[in-house]
Amino acid sequence: MSDFKQTFNSSLGKKLIMALTGLFLCTFLIVHVGGNLLLFSNDNGYGFNVYANFLTHFPPIEVIAYLLYACILVHALYALILTIGNRKARPIPYASAPKSPTLWSSKNMGLLGSILFLFIVIHMGDFWYHYHNDETMGFKEYRTNLATGMTVATDYRPETADFEHSVTTQGDVEIVRVKDLHARVVSSFSNLWYVILYVIAMGALSFHLLHGFQSAFQTAGWSHKKYKPFVQFVGTWLFAVIIPLAFALMPIVYYFKSL
Repeated sequence: MSDFKQTFNSSLGKKLIMALTGLFLCTFLIVHVGGNLLLFSNDNGYGFNVYANFLTHFPPIEVIAYLLYACILVHALYALILTIGNRKARPIPYASAPKSPTLWSSKNMGLLGSILFLFIVIHMGDFWYHYHNDETMGFKEYRTNLATGMTVATDYRPETADFEHSVTTQGDVEIVRVKDLHARVVSSFSNLWYVILYVIAMGALSFHLLHGFQSAFQTAGWSHKKYKPFVQFVGTWLFAVIIPLAFALMPIVYYFKSL
């Protein structure tokens, strides 16, 4: 056990923990952006509200959610520990300036990570906390004609205070009643300052992943020259370009819709 503890207390062990938690967070980003793309559906928030309800009421997902929170905290803690250790080892910075976005991001991972951590705290407070604790959050009722596929959305007022969600069928009509998190999205994304913060955070995410995704594979020892070009391609285009851009477009589109 002492060898195990010594390994993970070493600089390499800490970097390995950073790599593994970082890769887990990358898988979450794929799922999260996929669900959030439902915001672009012209369905009065039906798809997004059902998705949010599923994430918060399906037990296996709830377990993964707590694992996600733990990974965020561990990733941030070890990043802080490594940053402090690196600065103590080299108190005087290199004289040469970074000459590429990848080098710039690698030298500023602490700054980028701090921006992202601050954003995560604000973002979860605005959505996750309100979804679970805001008793004034409204509900939506979606009636879908199973024969035609047409859905009609109306506000719904629960008869009991402990109501969470329901799915029933009346003849050919499916009735879904869920919390209206979509209304919270519309409200938050109508705030210009929140939109600006969101876009800045997605820029930080882009640069963070530009270096972090490839670095995680290298730290874990998965850097065979045969697969390295593929890892670089996925890290650059999927994680550093497509995913941050998709996230950033959501508040921008909703803000201009609110004008």
